[in-house]
Amino acid sequence: MSDGFGQRGFVKHGSAPGAAAAEAAYLRWLREGSAAVVEVLDLDEEANTLTIERVDSARPTVDAARQAGRELAAIHAMGADAFGAPADGWDGPNFIGTRAQTCEPTQRWARFYVEQRVLPFAEHAEKAGNLARGGIDVVKQACDALLAEDEGAPLARLHGDLWAGNLLFSPEGPRFIDPAAHGGHPLTDIAMLELFGAPHFDAIVDGYVAAGGELGRDWQRRIPVHQLHPLAVHAWTHGPAYGSALVRAAEETLRVVG
Repeated sequence: MSDGFGQRGFVKHGSAPGAAAAEAAYLRWLREGSAAVVEVLDLDEEANTLTIERVDSARPTVDAARQAGRELAAIHAMGADAFGAPADGWDGPNFIGTRAQTCEPTQRWARFYVEQRVLPFAEHAEKAGNLARGGIDVVKQACDALLAEDEGAPLARLHGDLWAGNLLFSPEGPRFIDPAAHGGHPLTDIAMLELFGAPHFDAIVDGYVAAGGELGRDWQRRIPVHQLHPLAVHAWTHGPAYGSALVRAAEETLRVVG
């Protein structure tokens, strides 16, 4: 707890050099779209610590989930310069969990997603022995199909690591924490919420769509496409069970896209 902020503050220690400053930049960028993103109270770059507002917990409700969807739509609507664009004014690392990932602005979504998100993590998972024989080939086929399709994707300001644990519910409403923010496809955030079992997921989507959020064409069938990246990350960091799930998502991607 930060001495200067009393009960308001919660101190986080960066998991890697520069991680606290990176998170502060992501949070401030997202908060331009919604006060539901936790406020940065203090940053000590030398100590690699970040103080954010403390979030008291409350039971998730359908109404709060709808509000989360509306707030997410507002964040997405702030936009970005390109797919893979980092937070404005930030040229440091981008982290998902403890792993660094590339953020190089790219004009086409599929190229960004394949080259900067899916393949790097899938290849690490293979080297770690967490993909079954032939699994990496299926993932590469799915990536090739996405590149060939070259979807005219909508561009949004993404949270980037929106699993259920990074969407908190407080007495004051939903709160977004711990982002890996960048410019990307809006369905990516929704797909991660679905993958990791966000409470009242359908209500989140209802609120998002009602607020004007855009998810792209045929979005329900394309959710597995946007789960390739988080599954590849987890296949590397959490073991072969996620490697099997990654291959299944790649097979579904081939059915949807190919």
